[in-house]
Amino acid sequence: MNKHFEDARYYLKRAGKTATKGVKEELEPVEERFRELTGKEVEPEPSRLEAVKADLKKLQGKAEGEAEEAIADAREKISEYRGTEEQEA
Repeated sequence: MNKHFEDARYYLKRAGKTATKGVKEELEPVEERFRELTGKEVEPEPSRLEAVKADLKKLQGKAEGEAEEAIADAREKISEYRGTEEQEA
């Protein structure tokens, strides 16, 4: 890709991020006023520890599912092996 296009793409991306920050900053007082009027509070963002715990919980569930699947496959293979072994005898 032409260097000029790469530079333009970089600056457009940067301008978009800057514009987003500016809009959020400008609308922050409006959002606060709206929340005061409606009685809704801002939900706190999860802390780093909570995010890590949530990720570990997902990984645990995935690992448990994979382990159950592996056990089921092993049992199936064993029963197939035993079935063919009995037929040969």
